[in-house]
Amino acid sequence: MDESAYLKDRVDDQINWYGTKSKSNQRWFKYLRVVEIVSAAIIPFIAGYSKSIPYGTVVIGLFGVVIAICAGLAALNKYQENWLMYRTTCETLRHEKYLFMTATKPYDGDDAFGHFVTRVESLISKENTQWARAAKEKSHNKQSNRTTLTRAL
Repeated sequence: MDESAYLKDRVDDQINWYGTKSKSNQRWFKYLRVVEIVSAAIIPFIAGYSKSIPYGTVVIGLFGVVIAICAGLAALNKYQENWLMYRTTCETLRHEKYLFMTATKPYDGDDAFGHFVTRVESLISKENTQWARAAKEKSHNKQSNRTTLTRAL
C-alpha cells in the first residue's frame, strides 16, 4: 500500500470514524444530562404546588424515574468517557497525519512512512485495546450484578 492510499483508506477513514463516534457520544451525554437537570429542577417546583396539581406526587415520582434512567444510561454506556477517548484519538491521528505530511519530526528521516504507519497503527491498537478492556469490564459488571441479585433473592 502506498502513502496516498494509506492516508486515504486508513488514516482519513479512522479520523472520520473517531470524529463521528465522538460527536455521537457527546450528543447523547449532553442530551441525557439536560433531561436530568431539567427534571431535577422541575421536581421542587411541582412539589411546591403538589396539592393544587392533580397527581402531583405521581408526576414528581415520574420525574425521579426519568432522572434515574438518564443517569443509568449515561453510566452504562459511558458516553462522556467514550466522547473524550474518541476525540483524543481523532485529534492525535490528525496531528500525526499533519506532522507526516509536512515532513516534520519525527517524520523527517529516511523511513518516515514506515515510522508513520507504526505510530498510527499503535494509536489505533491502543484505543481498540482500551475499548476491549472496557467492554470486558462492562460484561463482568453485568455478571456481578446478576450474581448479587440472585443471591439477594
